[in-house]
Amino acid sequence: MTEPLAPFAGQVRQRRRSLRLTQDQLADLADCSPRFVRALESGKRSVRLDKLLDVLAALGLELSAQPRRVP
Repeated sequence: MTEPLAPFAGQVRQRRRSLRLTQDQLADLADCSPRFVRALESGKRSVRLDKLLDVLAALGLELSAQPRRVP
């Protein structure tokens, strides 16, 4: 996995597994391709936001934004 998205990708994969879904089943639920799900779970650096939101919705997850912590 690539570093920046590795934790996010791991959360998506963990949630999918906890729901006992295959990547193909998740792709069907999110109306995207299994290839997209594989790319997302492997931490691909660029993914389409609309498809990402569809996958998150299918998993019962949401995306949020927070201010960065300044060291």
